[in-house]
Amino acid sequence: MKKFKYDINKYNPKKMMAVPAALFGVALVIVIITFIMTGMPVTPGIDFAGGTAVTIYTDDSKEEIEAYFEGYDLKSIEEGISGGYYLKFGPMSNEEMMAFNDYILAGYPDAGIDQIGANFGATLQAQAMLALLFAFLGMAVVVFIAFRKLLPALTVVFAGIADITITAACMNIFGIELSLATTAALLMLIGYSVDSNILMTTKVLKRQGDLAEKMEGAFHTGFIMTSTTFCAILAMFIVSLIGNVPTLYTISAVLLIGLICDLIFTWGFNAGMLRIYAEKHSLGVRR
Repeated sequence: MKKFKYDINKYNPKKMMAVPAALFGVALVIVIITFIMTGMPVTPGIDFAGGTAVTIYTDDSKEEIEAYFEGYDLKSIEEGISGGYYLKFGPMSNEEMMAFNDYILAGYPDAGIDQIGANFGATLQAQAMLALLFAFLGMAVVVFIAFRKLLPALTVVFAGIADITITAACMNIFGIELSLATTAALLMLIGYSVDSNILMTTKVLKRQGDLAEKMEGAFHTGFIMTSTTFCAILAMFIVSLIGNVPTLYTISAVLLIGLICDLIFTWGFNAGMLRIYAEKHSLGVRR
């Protein structure tokens, strides 16, 4: 016996689409405000804004470290493994950086120092935006070739855009900065979102039978796929949280948010849109 019942006929399609559409609208406002303030849709981290990352191994407490670097633009202190700390500082001029290096090594001789200039960060910003743009363009071309129908293809593309937008808004809310790692996670989400929506759209448009039955079959397959992926990423999130691994933590956090957004948008907005399309073209709809 099936544990989950997804009956598309029980719900008004416009009501199904309302909540995801409202979430997308709110997320879009948040992303636009962030873009106006920072020049990026998500608050940029050191990778894109420029700055200095310092790794130190010490028995000093966070308070002692903060006191030592008082007067410098210390953005954050993250605890690492084996008593290490990962410090992030804002951008500095070359003269300030040279003095800063001497100051760090005077107090922490074994410190590791990595600097990303503002110009290099701007270059990475442009490259990241191009990567996202090409990902969406490639996705759009493949989807249009696969379905050759405008509305269903646009729905699949819009799902990817909405998933990334809502995830980006959540990143701003939870203070997850845009870095090379989180950019990779967002690119992964584009592929996953398109995959789940293509599954549903293919079953509805290219298979015979009742719409409700086709939707239910697609839901069970998609839910198993998403829940399996979610559990695997949740395990990675927990391990990274316990082990204080910031990169894995941010990647897994972004992916978890994106998977939840994908479930809401795929089986709310896109399912409702496909039902309206199927009713208009009499694709297995019970009258």
